Amino acid sequence: MSFMISKRKIGSGHPVYIIAEMSANHGQDFDKAVRIVEAAKACGADAVKLQTYTADTMTLDCDNEYFRIKGTIWEGKNLYELYQQALTPWEWHPKLKKVCEKLGLDLFSTPFDLTSVDFLEKMDVPAYKIASFELVDIPLLRRVAVTGKPIIMSTGMATREEIDEAVATIKSQGNDQIALLKCTSAYPALPEEMNLRTIADLSAVYGVPSGLSDHTLGNAVSVASVALGGRIVEKHLTLSRKDPGPDSVFSTEPAEFKSMVEDIRTVEKALGRVTYEITEKQKENRVFRRSLFAVKDIHEGELLSKDNVRAIRPGHGLHTRYWDQTLGRKALREIRRGTPLSADMVEGLCLEKKAGV
Repeated sequence: MSFMISKRKIGSGHPVYIIAEMSANHGQDFDKAVRIVEAAKACGADAVKLQTYTADTMTLDCDNEYFRIKGTIWEGKNLYELYQQALTPWEWHPKLKKVCEKLGLDLFSTPFDLTSVDFLEKMDVPAYKIASFELVDIPLLRRVAVTGKPIIMSTGMATREEIDEAVATIKSQGNDQIALLKCTSAYPALPEEMNLRTIADLSAVYGVPSGLSDHTLGNAVSVASVALGGRIVEKHLTLSRKDPGPDSVFSTEPAEFKSMVEDIRTVEKALGRVTYEITEKQKENRVFRRSLFAVKDIHEGELLSKDNVRAIRPGHGLHTRYWDQTLGRKALREIRRGTPLSADMVEGLCLEKKAGV
């Protein structure tokens, strides 16, 4: 199955759709947000993704133990503090969308509550992203589904049953434009925890395009996901990991992001199709295969042997399959050293026609 986001077709047989996640990497600086968009374009991304929420729509301004963050890179903050720092001002969204449109990039967002969906609908975003943490928010899924827009959903932390319920919820609203991203919700994520083989299984089980939301450091995991069938790759983009911010430490800098895009496009070309055809370049190089040559001067009537015949490069002589049949037979004429053997030089040698040769 495939679907369209703006003018791009997403699915098997189509180019990988590469999303640059801005997240909080703008540092509350609009000009910096614009520079991230421009960097995404220069790096070869297809889309920029935002996150649409306020601290009040995400959580409570409360500092008791339930709201304190533990065991992550954001330890020591409470949830409200984190979201206050990380949010993208809503008034930036339409402005950034215009910047993206001028550059030929798609812009869409991850909504985190119903009011953010209403806001994004007024902007007429071309698609929606559902974050791993919101995969279990059934009212939100219903609201996004009824927009009729494509939905890209991350599956970090989700069980099979939870993915089943999320997909069924979206489809129950008459929307089957779904893509599922393998995601490991750790920041940064470790390669050994990625389990990329799940990408192909997501597509097979749910009949939808699949891909990767990647929080690992480096590009190897994102590139490998394409070789395993991923049709979407999402990666955080920052101007510099040295910049302060909640997401900088696991984000990708422009030079790295560009290298990732280039490697993904190379992998796409290399995957090709199932074929045993020989390319024109390979046909040219067949001449450098081994074949049977006289390696000493051979007199007429002399027996051909391991001493005067060898299988060497290049491939102008008899095929090496005739090695056993050639040895012990008489030379029908004088053969100079360095001459490729042919059937008319060897007494009683009959060549068999081989299919495809």
